[in-house]
Amino acid sequence: MLIGTILRAKGSDVTTVAPESSVRELLAKLAEHNIGAVVVSTDGVTIAGIVSERDVVRHLHDRGAAVLEEPVSAIMTTDVRTVGPGDNVDALRRTMTTQRFRHMPVVENGRLVGIVSIGDVVKSAIEELETEKASLVDYLHR
Repeated sequence: MLIGTILRAKGSDVTTVAPESSVRELLAKLAEHNIGAVVVSTDGVTIAGIVSERDVVRHLHDRGAAVLEEPVSAIMTTDVRTVGPGDNVDALRRTMTTQRFRHMPVVENGRLVGIVSIGDVVKSAIEELETEKASLVDYLHR
């Protein structure tokens, strides 16, 4: 299965936040969209970074509540790994598991076209296994 298949099923909407937005504004977006991470972007197309709930928690622990007024750029990850729509989901699952990533932006021709979470990857694996099981059961009952 390809990453593009997941995006077709879930949609390609990506919530972004500007680097100069405050961490408090970031938290509002995370809560509003019920998501765990957002891509940091100045234009919604290019990637400046990614920031997750975990980043907020770690920085709150280190610096206290003052971090809420700091810009997202102060806590974001700037070395962002990405995948393309034509990449294999199995390879992504291994990468996300071994590197402990929960969210991976999807980029095509240098443009942000989606985001895939570990939940999306697990869901696709379960659906694939269920389809395979149904085919095998059907084959056995013929």
